[in-house]
Amino acid sequence: MALLSSTPPLPIPNRSWTCTTTPSSLTISLPSAARCRHRRRLGSIVAVCTDNQTIPPFTIDHSAVSVAEAFSEDQLWATASLRVRSFYDFKAASFRIEDHKKHLAEREFEALKERIAGKREEFKRVSCINATVPLSQISNLSEDFCSACKFSHDGEERVVIGSLDLNQCMRLPDEIAGRRPEGIGADFARAYLSNVCVASELHRNGLGYAVVAKSKLVAQEWGISDLYVHVAVDNEPAKKLYIKSGFTHESDEPAWQARFLDRPRRILLWTGIPGVQLL
Repeated sequence: MALLSSTPPLPIPNRSWTCTTTPSSLTISLPSAARCRHRRRLGSIVAVCTDNQTIPPFTIDHSAVSVAEAFSEDQLWATASLRVRSFYDFKAASFRIEDHKKHLAEREFEALKERIAGKREEFKRVSCINATVPLSQISNLSEDFCSACKFSHDGEERVVIGSLDLNQCMRLPDEIAGRRPEGIGADFARAYLSNVCVASELHRNGLGYAVVAKSKLVAQEWGISDLYVHVAVDNEPAKKLYIKSGFTHESDEPAWQARFLDRPRRILLWTGIPGVQLL
């Protein structure tokens, strides 16, 4: 999973994220998602999950949720801000914490634009897929969240509440590679999910299911036959959710690689995209 670098995150308040899947369409049925606390490096998913949920659940109107690819810079900036909130833990008393959050968001924003624009040689194609909702639907939630992750679309203020990247490539940096498909053209028919996150304030609304489901539709449009995701070996909630979503275990990261990269060991999960076959 590629954000910008393998720089370890600085400590910030624990955030949770859900990573789940359902069949996708424009009108998506959103089942309940599991709770998952996630810590990560920029550049790869590193998850440490727990069943503890400290934030009371907030139920959103599913009919107001839009799940689609993001293209505008305004929305990509909101996406970068959500990822900083989701993937880092800052101590409340950290010196100049807001400046540091802005710096991290700027780095991810620029890297995300480059990946989507095709300027990173290791990626054939990248799509940022977001779940968004009108600001009016969640205006009573955290002001920090609503302000940081807000963008304007067709004159309406909306908020990015869930996100992931779909990466068409042979492998992600510092990650084990998938084995499928094989043969001629295999390098164009494989993709990986990365940067899966949902705003901690909106867990248990099935938003992770929705963005993963949408990613399968986009992958199908691209002619992708095999979709992968990396999960920390001790991340039981995430593993259960992906397996429930149709992913199966393919391989394990070597222990030496995890030690060298100073991170939890990963497993690689795979699912096929229906209706896509290599010639």
